[in-house]
Amino acid sequence: MALKRLTFLSIAAAITTISFPAHAGGYCSDMALACENGRTYPLCPVAISDQGDLVTANLVLGRGRGAHVRLIPLGNGYRYAGPGVWFDGIRQEAMLFLGMHSTPLKCRVLKQ
Repeated sequence: MALKRLTFLSIAAAITTISFPAHAGGYCSDMALACENGRTYPLCPVAISDQGDLVTANLVLGRGRGAHVRLIPLGNGYRYAGPGVWFDGIRQEAMLFLGMHSTPLKCRVLKQ
């Protein structure tokens, strides 16, 4: 019995030191959109190209809310689009659209 308890405690201690990927509402990368509405929307990388470009990510929109977005290269800039949400940008400047009929938010791409 003591051996089982010791093993369980060792596993529990090890689990607390392992970092798990963040879920919607958590901070999961050093990249985020800081927008004019005062909110910061973290980007959680899912896939990165060999050149270091973010290909797919989860855009955290709020507690328990997020959207899977995918890179759509444009001739002069980029677009990351997902279900009902997208943002377009050139370098550090971006416009976030939170729906078809919403007013776009001016944002700045932050990378720490």
